[in-house]
Amino acid sequence: MYYVYLLACRGGSLYCGYTNDLEKRICAHNSGRGAKYTKSRLPVKLVYSEAFCEKTDALKRECAIKKMTKQQKLVLIHRQSSER
Repeated sequence: MYYVYLLACRGGSLYCGYTNDLEKRICAHNSGRGAKYTKSRLPVKLVYSEAFCEKTDALKRECAIKKMTKQQKLVLIHRQSSER
């Protein structure tokens, strides 16, 4: 499986990425090894994720989410949290 995810960073920003191991990737971010952007905005918290069978689908979705405004990303997060 491949995952697209959003992290809430210190300072209120959001970070979008993709991975094939979500737990390992979140741990990497929180240990300062995940991405240059998140390294200076720790701790991060997983606030949204989607699962895909195909890597190309995950990458397309990551690209689409990265083009969204922050407000649109917050709507995604809210919708997913209200479904759970």
